[in-house]
Amino acid sequence: MKYDFDAVISRHNTGALKYDFAVERGKPADILPLWVADMDFATPIEVSDKLVEIARHGIFGYSESKGPYFEAVHQWFSRRFGYHSEEAWLIKAPGVVFALSCAIRAYTETGDAILIQQPVYPPFASMVNANERTLVVNELVLDNGHYRIDFDDFEQKLIKHRARLFILCSPHNPMGRVWTKEELRTMGALCLKHRCLIVADEIHCDFTYPGHRHHVLATLAPEIAENTILCTAPSKTFNLAGLQASNIFIQNLALRQKFIRQMDSSGYSQLNTMGIAACEYAYRYGEDWLMQLRDYLAGNRDYLRHAIGARLPEIRMIEPEGTYLVWLDFRALGMQAAQLDHWVAHQAKLWLNGGASFGTGGEGFMRINIGCPRALLREAVDRLEQALHTLPARKNQKEKL
Repeated sequence: MKYDFDAVISRHNTGALKYDFAVERGKPADILPLWVADMDFATPIEVSDKLVEIARHGIFGYSESKGPYFEAVHQWFSRRFGYHSEEAWLIKAPGVVFALSCAIRAYTETGDAILIQQPVYPPFASMVNANERTLVVNELVLDNGHYRIDFDDFEQKLIKHRARLFILCSPHNPMGRVWTKEELRTMGALCLKHRCLIVADEIHCDFTYPGHRHHVLATLAPEIAENTILCTAPSKTFNLAGLQASNIFIQNLALRQKFIRQMDSSGYSQLNTMGIAACEYAYRYGEDWLMQLRDYLAGNRDYLRHAIGARLPEIRMIEPEGTYLVWLDFRALGMQAAQLDHWVAHQAKLWLNGGASFGTGGEGFMRINIGCPRALLREAVDRLEQALHTLPARKNQKEKL
């Protein structure tokens, strides 16, 4: 590979949420963090070189993007996904979660029902609750190791609760589903039928594994595009989360104006200087880096699958179709959520995301971030194996041998 994704780059003492706040969050100091969804890889050199150039200039005043920024974003989504946007549709925001909250306030009123599909990224539920809306859940169904949508329940929830907004996670975090065209079209059609707007969080769109393709929801039909608030960002793709830049596309003029008014009322205007530059240069120069990273992540996924099968038979891996996040099933251990969280953190010395935090259907699961050098993933497997040997069932088996 041209890029060395095996290099272990220390992030300690850099203010990294992932590495430097274990003790403050009740975790052991020597824990291995594979939780929050940023990667342990350096961003493409073209991006960091541009940021160094800006830093050397030494002036960090108010900044705004010009035509080349939109062209870089537009070309990326046009070339890779067939999504042809217009500059007027673009609204720049500091992050997708910020945009979700803006959309909730822009399109719904206190008490209105908002539909989500749990287990799912925790801020979906927390943003609904924080804005005093009614949370409605269409629980995803685990069927023979594969998650599917219960469309009958989906429609009944839209009807019963008169849901005003549906927040879609595509590809899905945490179980890594890459929704098919048919699944997306069905959800889009049901939302149109029952007058429910769609906020599509497609932040993980650039990470799919061979045999799976991400479809931008707004490409599936003109009427679906008019009913969709499309949320994208370079943050996951190029490991730029700390620079706070996201791109929200709203084709429908009336919806766009409502969103802009909500943004204005929040007091937010321009992105930060570094975020603007990083986004443009990542989309302009980062594709080769990304393609090699995708191959590396596929290797990490394959390694984890094999290691679990060979060494961790009590744990089951839900095969991811996309993202660099893997959903692990620990239910065979028979632990309650709090007990499992404590065992993973204090016995295995791993910082993973507890499944219960993802909502209904999450108990007994853990999310692991494989966006890291393989040496760290090997260490994680070693720690899990050692921790499993301390469990009574493993001890008894060893004594019998």
